[in-house]
Amino acid sequence: MNTFLDVVIIFSIIVLAFAMLGMVYRMLKGPTLHDKIVALDAFGILLMAMIALIAMSLQTTYLLVVVLLIGILAFIATIAFAKFLEKGVIIQYDRDSDE
Repeated sequence: MNTFLDVVIIFSIIVLAFAMLGMVYRMLKGPTLHDKIVALDAFGILLMAMIALIAMSLQTTYLLVVVLLIGILAFIATIAFAKFLEKGVIIQYDRDSDE
């Protein structure tokens, strides 16, 4: 890689690290549970971006599978938290109820 791209990637990793610290603070001190869940989702996106930047700096494509796995897990976790906030349970065993 050229020098300019290396500098941009390193600067982007530093900015993402500070953004991740902000998301960790919001996950711990969020005023409501909704804020904590949104911060957790944003943290997953920032983690995916960080791993993609590290893959670019290492010039490898093997870490892109990790990015996809984190994306899938973050999506499933967001759906589970949303269902928990809406109904109070994640898995319902009574399939005939309307609630």
